Amino acid sequence: MPFEVFDKRMTPLAKAPSVTIQRRGVISLNKAAHDLLDNAETLELLFDRDRSVMALHPADDSSPHAYAVRSGSKRGPGQAIVSATAFTAHYGIDTTATRRWKPFVEDGMLCVDLTTEGVVITGNRTKDPTAVGTQDAAEEVVDAPISDAPAEDTPDHS
Repeated sequence: MPFEVFDKRMTPLAKAPSVTIQRRGVISLNKAAHDLLDNAETLELLFDRDRSVMALHPADDSSPHAYAVRSGSKRGPGQAIVSATAFTAHYGIDTTATRRWKPFVEDGMLCVDLTTEGVVITGNRTKDPTAVGTQDAAEEVVDAPISDAPAEDTPDHS
């Protein structure tokens, strides 16, 4: 397998806020971005059609338009996740690849300018580990990481 050059843009600095829109329309915020929203537990999703800017705004959980924020980490505060498939589909937001942006704050909202391409993020979890590097393999993300560890033999006591 040939060497590939590590692109440091693929890994955001922990202190720099970032917003990622995943392939299935899930929006994830790193801790720094979630902090900018005062670690809100519910958010409203907004879209400016004229500028193609998406915004996230803290909302009261009783709001009829509020989306729940769930933790993306089992080890404490970290990534925040918002299921926004209907939102991305409604506004025609491209989810053919996972992309990351550096957000900005405007009027108390965390905003993402979708006219900029964003950094395409590719994971190392593919359905076919021998096909790494192909477009199809990079797009097929599975729920569990692939492990190189051999399976343990368990005795059959039947």
